[in-house]
Amino acid sequence: MFRILQITLFTFLASVSLAQSTGSVSRDEIRGLDEQIQDVKKDVIDLTGELTQLEEKLLFPSNTQVAFFVSTADAETFNLESVELKLDNEIVAHHLYTFREIEALQKGGVQKIFTGNVQTGDHPLEVSFIGKSSSGKEYRATANYRVEKKVGPKFVEIKIAGTESAIHFKDW
Repeated sequence: MFRILQITLFTFLASVSLAQSTGSVSRDEIRGLDEQIQDVKKDVIDLTGELTQLEEKLLFPSNTQVAFFVSTADAETFNLESVELKLDNEIVAHHLYTFREIEALQKGGVQKIFTGNVQTGDHPLEVSFIGKSSSGKEYRATANYRVEKKVGPKFVEIKIAGTESAIHFKDW
């Protein structure tokens, strides 16, 4: 389906280019083609979103899905630099933060850092972070949590309180 839309878009672009080079197309016809191109682009974006959702459902079925989200404590004057997650003693995620990501977290944003599949039962989770305060003081902390996976999706928020050097966990 996505390939068909790509071909259609390419055909429109080729038609516009050919028509412009021959000079036999009016401005209204070009505007009509531009509108059609914008419609096709919108359809491609919509389909891409739907395909991403379907892919996630196929790769991470709800009965085995586990997802971890990172947030920072409210009104933090703390810049998170990196976070590492170990699930079942295996590194499953390591993320270095950009300025924009830090800014988004400080404004209350939440980052989905990992989505995967695990069997039901208990799974040890170890989370480590490194960050700096606005004055330049470095903070590090590691915390452990037991992920109790039951049938159905499992979501865990990892809230980092940098200046306290603490990590708090919340099941959703």
